[in-house]
Amino acid sequence: MAIIQQNLEKLDVTAAVVSASVTATASSSVIDLLEFDGDVVLVLNCAAGTGSSPTLNVKVQEHSATSGTFTDLSGATFTEVTTSASLQTLAINKDECKRYIKIVQTVAGSSPVFVYGISLVAAKKYG
Repeated sequence: MAIIQQNLEKLDVTAAVVSASVTATASSSVIDLLEFDGDVVLVLNCAAGTGSSPTLNVKVQEHSATSGTFTDLSGATFTEVTTSASLQTLAINKDECKRYIKIVQTVAGSSPVFVYGISLVAAKKYG
């Protein structure tokens, strides 16, 4: 078996944020990074925002436990989405952050609506 094929078999793609229509600030479920190895890539796929002056800001927060106060993960912020569709990636080295992360969305504007989802792509430690 070729090395690349072995690596692809370990690749895992899951929904970090299930694609949906959002109108308010919210947070995702907690994501445990323990089962992954190396970089974790988050892929944001968002349609153009609607409403008056809509903005969507998405960042990653970290914590050493599943509950408690999460803090912003340095450099883990997507570029703000407004009235244009956006496809962005964000790589996180899971060995340089705390075990648990969550995605925080902040929606602003007058009657803003965004349809988006975030996929998590990573290699499983044991595939």
